[in-house]
Amino acid sequence: MRTIISPSILASDFSMLASEVQSLEAAGADWVHIDVMDGHFVPNITLGAPIVKALRRRTALPFDVHLMITDPEAYIPAFIDAGANLICFHIESLSDPAKCVALCREKGVKAAIALKPGTPAQAVFPYLDDLDMVLVMTVEPGFGGQSFMDMSEKLRLLRAEINRRGLSADLEVDGGVTDLTAPVCAKAGANVFVAGSYIFKAPDRKDAIDRLRIAARGAAQ
Repeated sequence: MRTIISPSILASDFSMLASEVQSLEAAGADWVHIDVMDGHFVPNITLGAPIVKALRRRTALPFDVHLMITDPEAYIPAFIDAGANLICFHIESLSDPAKCVALCREKGVKAAIALKPGTPAQAVFPYLDDLDMVLVMTVEPGFGGQSFMDMSEKLRLLRAEINRRGLSADLEVDGGVTDLTAPVCAKAGANVFVAGSYIFKAPDRKDAIDRLRIAARGAAQ
């Protein structure tokens, strides 16, 4: 499957958010990962749909919007209208997963479900046929810069089930992703890699994205 690099703007300079996103496009990123936190589902608050709408005018890159919020069903339409290309919500949230997926489908936007580190792969199996992607968190959601947690077994289970059903769903990892940890995930079946600090703190962002892509592709072969 295609190796996709989706840098997380959680690690960017928020005072220069538009230029930070444009720098990702120039550096060869495939998507932009946008972490939305409400201070309830996770102990942090980031940004909302108006910021996504403002950024949409500044780049053509697909927006990979990760809703780490308690009631995603209530906010999915606003983020779709703001320009999200993919909406990812948590299986552990209070909303009905099937309804959340349906909201995305009605608007022609891709749908994904995220799993916290402690949530088993099987939790998403009932919805897998209708998903474009599954996100496996390799840190506890809420803050950037955390240490990577190896979720290889969960990734293997998900990739095996996706393949068994003949699906084309992507498998994304988020948290502590570098050129050293991405190969671990790629070997287990991941093909979409969210990286924040690794890319935004690099002296050369293009080089960081290239190294991450090469490391993941090499491990997946």
